[in-house]
Amino acid sequence: MTKLSKPVARCAAAALCALGLFGMGLFAAATGAQAAGKIRIAFGDIATVETLNFQIAIERAKARGVEIDVAYLKSEDIAAQAVVSGDADVGVGTPYALLQKVRAPIRMFYQLSSLRFFPIVNTEFYQDWKDLDGEEIVVHSRGSGTEAIMNLMAQRHGIAYKSVSYVPGSEVRAGAMLQGNIKATIVDSANRRLLQQKGPDKFKVLPLGDINASDEALYANTEFLAREGEAVGVLVEELLGVWREINKDPGAAKAGREKLGLLPELPADLAGEIDPYFEEAVAVGMFPDNGGVESAAQDDFAFYSVAGQLEGDPKDLKVEDFWDYGPLEAALDKLGRM
Repeated sequence: MTKLSKPVARCAAAALCALGLFGMGLFAAATGAQAAGKIRIAFGDIATVETLNFQIAIERAKARGVEIDVAYLKSEDIAAQAVVSGDADVGVGTPYALLQKVRAPIRMFYQLSSLRFFPIVNTEFYQDWKDLDGEEIVVHSRGSGTEAIMNLMAQRHGIAYKSVSYVPGSEVRAGAMLQGNIKATIVDSANRRLLQQKGPDKFKVLPLGDINASDEALYANTEFLAREGEAVGVLVEELLGVWREINKDPGAAKAGREKLGLLPELPADLAGEIDPYFEEAVAVGMFPDNGGVESAAQDDFAFYSVAGQLEGDPKDLKVEDFWDYGPLEAALDKLGRM
């Protein structure tokens, strides 16, 4: 990992201190011992607006009798390590490189979202992709979709970054941009709007072109998927239900937050971004109605191969080496396909 500058590191540390979760020891303490009908989820990000739909689905699964604990950790790397080591049952991310290199008995089983991020620069220093040649950029975490996008853009534009730093949380990176601690990063739609509202002439979104791939997916050890098939099935059904409700009415996210009392400490300015965030996400097709069927895996192979996280010809990669669609197919048979 690239060493962060002190201001950037302080921003990241402040967010992580607020979560109170710095390592897997605290994750284990927070989630307790493994039990039947229980799912321990490691999420390598902080809980905020962009995770609201996920939190609603978790609460609904709990209401159906599934015991679920979620630990929000400082990076997708740590979340993946937790699943590999057995400290967590389910991880959130797209660990293609891990699955290919380590060949761990882990499979993705539900596509939470497709990649919809916005590279953004401080116009006092940069105006286009060529200006980032030899410069520092900041992404979410190692192996994340944000890193993959920035790597792909470097290839497309024939440039090489001086360094890549890792700061979890779009709002943390946006805050660092506003404070002048970083000059080039990639954020979600809510924080892209925030930056352009705060500094319409100061921040500029760089063009991406067509990108179609998974941003976040759920993955788990195959033994866990077999052993806890009923609990996993309930979770997948609730994810599908919430995703479809929000795709039909983006206001369902805000309504769900109010009904369930989620994110009570969310600052007012971020709370005001809930409706705009989900309206835009739905408009660009971020949340799949069918959980990312096999065609999504093929899109991922093409993208993550070009981005450098998968080796070999995408046409030679096998879906079953990375995905287990059993839980999703069962849920779709029950709830119907759209």
